[in-house]
Amino acid sequence: MPDAPSYDYLTDGAAIYAESFRLIREESDLGRFPDDVAKVVARMIHAAAQTNLVEDIAWTPGVVTAARAALVAGAPILCDSSMVATGIIRSRLPRDNDVICHLGTPGLAELADELGTTKTAAAVEWWKPRLEGAVVAIGNAPTSLFRLLEVVRDTGLKPAAVVGIPVGFVGAAESKAALAKNPFGLDFITVLGRRGGSAIAVAAVNAIASTAETTNEARVDA
Repeated sequence: MPDAPSYDYLTDGAAIYAESFRLIREESDLGRFPDDVAKVVARMIHAAAQTNLVEDIAWTPGVVTAARAALVAGAPILCDSSMVATGIIRSRLPRDNDVICHLGTPGLAELADELGTTKTAAAVEWWKPRLEGAVVAIGNAPTSLFRLLEVVRDTGLKPAAVVGIPVGFVGAAESKAALAKNPFGLDFITVLGRRGGSAIAVAAVNAIASTAETTNEARVDA
């Protein structure tokens, strides 16, 4: 086929990583973040392919330290969606930590009907026995984040850190604003506004979970 197209593209994984993170550094202002948070933010940007994501990130300075310490101590990761739970790289977890998502648990739909809420919000009720000192990862459901804040308010249970990045047009911006303004002293990282999603939340958790990088990432320590 004389007119068949040819394609010029990088095929070396390390080179792709290096160029990706070079562009992230070039196009994003990571200087306003502490070093440990900046590394997490770089991977969140990488997951979203949106360098202006940096403008909407809100965080507490101790979020990475608090989350890592909790994981090293064996704390579970409580997830709002199966996509988040599936995306967490188990080999990066320091203590073979439990990754918990209740969306497939029998009885959840009935509990949601009883409470008059979504299944993701109802599932937070089942987090309570392990919520104290846990790492929470929310990448899908604003109702889950709102319910988490209500449970913290009403019970005094306090997770070690919250990766709260639900996505959407209804409640997402509001739930993340509530997290950012929470009066409970929660350590957190979030993306204000409508943007978010499981991929970004997972990228944050995986970056937080371990300072040991893969072979490719080690060449481009972000």
